[in-house]
Amino acid sequence: MKSPTYLFAFVFTFYCSILQAQETIGLFDNQIGIGNPNLTGSARYNKNEQTYTINGAGKNMWFNNDEFQYLWTTIQGDFILRATINFKGKGKDPHRKAGWIIKNDLKSNTPHVNASIHGDGLTSLQYRRIIDGPTEEIKSNDESPTIIQLERRGTTYIMSTAKFGEEFTHVELNDVALDEEVYIGLFVCSHNPKVLETATFSNVRIIKPMNNDFQQYQDYIGSNLEIMDVSTGHRTIIYKSAHSIQAPNWTVDGKRLIYNSKGLLYNYDLDTKAISILNTGFATKNNNDHVLSFDGKLLGISHHNPEDNNTSSIYYLSSEGSNEPKKVTKPGVGASYLHGWSPNQKEMLFTGERNGAYNIYSINVKSSKEEQLTDFKTLDDGAEYGKNGKFIFFNSARSGTMQLYRMKANGKKQTHLTFDEYNDWFPHISPDQKWIVFISFPKDIDPGEHPFYKHCMLRIMPINGGKPKVLAHIYGGQGSINVPSWSPDSKSIAFITNTDNY
Repeated sequence: MKSPTYLFAFVFTFYCSILQAQETIGLFDNQIGIGNPNLTGSARYNKNEQTYTINGAGKNMWFNNDEFQYLWTTIQGDFILRATINFKGKGKDPHRKAGWIIKNDLKSNTPHVNASIHGDGLTSLQYRRIIDGPTEEIKSNDESPTIIQLERRGTTYIMSTAKFGEEFTHVELNDVALDEEVYIGLFVCSHNPKVLETATFSNVRIIKPMNNDFQQYQDYIGSNLEIMDVSTGHRTIIYKSAHSIQAPNWTVDGKRLIYNSKGLLYNYDLDTKAISILNTGFATKNNNDHVLSFDGKLLGISHHNPEDNNTSSIYYLSSEGSNEPKKVTKPGVGASYLHGWSPNQKEMLFTGERNGAYNIYSINVKSSKEEQLTDFKTLDDGAEYGKNGKFIFFNSARSGTMQLYRMKANGKKQTHLTFDEYNDWFPHISPDQKWIVFISFPKDIDPGEHPFYKHCMLRIMPINGGKPKVLAHIYGGQGSINVPSWSPDSKSIAFITNTDNY
């Protein structure tokens, strides 16, 4: 009779061999040539770049039968799929296509919905309702986009496309009843059975959104800590958490990010990837309003003080951590949410609830003397100094939507900077003082709110104003970019996106 130790070792070895056999390709489970194309395709994942390259053949994806190379996984319920797509070379056929496809199974005649970018620039939402049924399509007005998003909401499918820097163009398809559990993935079809075509997919995201009935500040989903190159839009996920993590600061030495989660602050070491608690002593109910001084030596925090009815109060401490943060705001004055330091570290900027309204105040760090800088019944928020200390940038709902503004350090000459229908929040000035990056919430939300779990955009504009450019389309919102998060060289930003487990 074999000993229990022997049996355990055998089972463990067998289990490990199964796991090795099921090795995934990035986010995906496997790949297959749907419809058995004449040429064998392939898919590979570059872990360092977080990109996928697919070589695919196939004579077509039309009528009642499809041929293409498919990189797939499975999912249930509603979801959002997004990627940046680039074909390699001019190609042999103008109808070569790449994109996302949702299928009931891995057969070639299955019901499906796909969002396709064609080699000649055509962009279309294609679908087959029944087995062996015809393929139909809805064409987009967008031509030759590079970013393609496909979202499922029940039996509704929404394709959103754009070139880098632009807003999405949307196409909607209703009443297509695919299975609850479906195959999803990236595809390439050469539209020529004798040719392999190649496309590269970057910024690939599979997102499970929050349920519609969730309660703000009570229900949470997981988080991705991301870094983006602002010149190219290339994004890298450096850490995934099942918890809600929020608001990364980039330290001025470029070595770490500081973020908050569940009332505590954490360091993320960009070199070693190690995560450690940043000691804030008694302040263990910190929200996502934490800001580094311009020299990086001090860290301001907003802690919900249990001795003041858990009201958000402002403190500061060494950026390396401290057992005894120093309190700045006085007790009993109202909620105070930190947003900025003055360059000389003598003042802080905060949004204060005073006399039933939320306006922007400066406060002397030593004397705790407050000075009101804005005076509106609607919300003013997100104030941040420029590096020379002459101007303050902020967001205000005074015009009816939340927009960006600039004023002198004494509150005078308040100037409107953005003029669109989106709700723009949290202007952050690049260290080289050339750019403002900010988050734009959808048009249909309350201008005075910046909720979790929405389709948002990260946008950039010149520091003196101008037409904003879209840096990223994200699923996030509250906590994504509440605090200054530029890299010291002004080339990258850090931010948070969200997804539930799938």
